[in-house]
Amino acid sequence: MGNRKKLGPVGGRPKMVAICHDMAVYENFERAAMRIFQCVRTAEEVRPGAPRTVYLSIQGHRNEVGGYDHDAFELMYDFLLGFLGDYLTEIHTPFHHIVNSKKQRNDLPDELYFGYPDDDSEYGYDAADLTVVPRENYPETRKSRPSVRAIADYLGLDEPTCLVCWHTSVERAHVVPDALGGSQDVRNFALLCKKHHAQAPDVADAESFWAWVDYAELRDSPDKWLTASGEEQRKLEAYGITVGVAEREQVPFLQAVREELVALYGWRESEFGTLDWMRLTEEVHEVLDVAASKHFSIEKKVSTHAWAYHVARHRIIGPTKRMNPITRLERGHVEREWRPSENGRELVGRHGGPRNSGKTVSGSVG
Repeated sequence: MGNRKKLGPVGGRPKMVAICHDMAVYENFERAAMRIFQCVRTAEEVRPGAPRTVYLSIQGHRNEVGGYDHDAFELMYDFLLGFLGDYLTEIHTPFHHIVNSKKQRNDLPDELYFGYPDDDSEYGYDAADLTVVPRENYPETRKSRPSVRAIADYLGLDEPTCLVCWHTSVERAHVVPDALGGSQDVRNFALLCKKHHAQAPDVADAESFWAWVDYAELRDSPDKWLTASGEEQRKLEAYGITVGVAEREQVPFLQAVREELVALYGWRESEFGTLDWMRLTEEVHEVLDVAASKHFSIEKKVSTHAWAYHVARHRIIGPTKRMNPITRLERGHVEREWRPSENGRELVGRHGGPRNSGKTVSGSVG
């Protein structure tokens, strides 16, 4: 057949890179922004200088009038259109189709940090007050739980499935338990299988519940492919995708709590040896008594106790009693820069080099 001419971009111009992100209901602003940023960085590394287009869709994240909530608005306006816009050629969101009128910048920061103002802004969870903090500001005053179908519709699911493992046998899980004053509003519910419902935390802070779902989804995501056909599983494995979670070794309760403190809440292993455990234990009991509940007659849940230890630690050592939102989920500790800003959160992208040197890019948020 002879030699075929290699097809390539016209005029040597690199092909466009499409970056699609579905902001899951369990993602907060910080984790969604971090993941999009990491995708854009990877795109620049793999195809340097190629035009980049971000497509954003949003799951859940609704307010009381049916519009998008604060985290979704921050992601669309302050992060994509504001901070990241210069590094993209096009942006598609549920509200916008924006084409960059300038040349796309490719000098992306190496890292992204989130700073928070040292004022009365209500970000994170206040470990001092131990109050109930739902995601919905003005809950619907209904007396009964919404149907599974209604919850699935809110979550943007074609069929009711577990948010963690995609199993289709699901239960309605309160985000903030009704025993702690959680509402029957559809926004206060997740769909989880029986196993993950029994593992989910029963705590006063809605965002901590959603962060655990995000963490569990990453931890158990290989199980999603167990229902795929053998051929599909072989294709997935050929691309390096793990199919099925290996059987986990049973570990003592406190060791399981410790592992979750590292993986979900970013504790360093070295910190465990420096804590005043007698005082910490007293604070843990206080947190459990005031801001946690029991579910399924389970006396102790790893996820609830891990949250209680994290809150108790903030009650003791700070640096403030208000806990920063969880920025990302991975092994080890994620350092966070504290950058006060008069207008709210400050996004900081740091290029390589020591923290107090190197080029920085910042955009005020909120």
